[in-house]
Amino acid sequence: MQYFLDTVETIPDGVGFARFGPVHLAWLAGGCLFALAACLLYRRLGPAGRALARRSFAAALLADEAFKTVLLLAGSNYLPKYLPLHLCSINILLIVIHALHPGKTLDNFLYVLCLPTALAALLCPTWTALPPANFMHIHSFTVHILLVVYPLMLTAGGDIRPDVRRLPRCLGLLAALAAVALGANLAFGTNFMFLMYAEPGNPLMWFQTHWGSHLWGFPVLGAAVGAAMYLPWAAARQLKRKKRR
Repeated sequence: MQYFLDTVETIPDGVGFARFGPVHLAWLAGGCLFALAACLLYRRLGPAGRALARRSFAAALLADEAFKTVLLLAGSNYLPKYLPLHLCSINILLIVIHALHPGKTLDNFLYVLCLPTALAALLCPTWTALPPANFMHIHSFTVHILLVVYPLMLTAGGDIRPDVRRLPRCLGLLAALAAVALGANLAFGTNFMFLMYAEPGNPLMWFQTHWGSHLWGFPVLGAAVGAAMYLPWAAARQLKRKKRR
């Protein structure tokens, strides 16, 4: 517990974990088991049970974010970079709104943006400098697992029905959120939503290295992710139409 209150700014070198090493793989395995259990349970619940499950996830996410904030303040380590303006932090608020007032546009935003970005964070963590007995290590894994499982669980239960026609509205919402993040970046010298540069371990770093700017990664990866998330559903619907004929 020596480094429990440290952050990536204060932690000494050599005490973190390896990407896809035993610690990382253990978290990923635990997240997969949790996701499987949540999806199976959610599919069996009735409307009241599903509403309770959604609100429980929203409450857990708020508690997780509060846990981070309180301990950052306790360790005198709260910096502007820890404001909730990264996409995953914003998704916490969107899930809270969705748990109370679900809608089709928000359904698709959580499916096509929240789920893959949180999954990417789990697969390519930027907090590898932190050891397992550290509050930011714990928070970073648990909050991203919850962010992945919420839309995955609702999709498995049929409550989220991916619809590519909602994508323009999702992109409009994303652009508005990015404008807020950019304003904060310019004001505080931060890197919310990775708009200013790619951090080590981030998939955007490849574009920085090979194409000269990490910003190329947003349209390229966005198009690839969008296709992967929507094409299977479009193909399945097309197949059903053919069978009806």
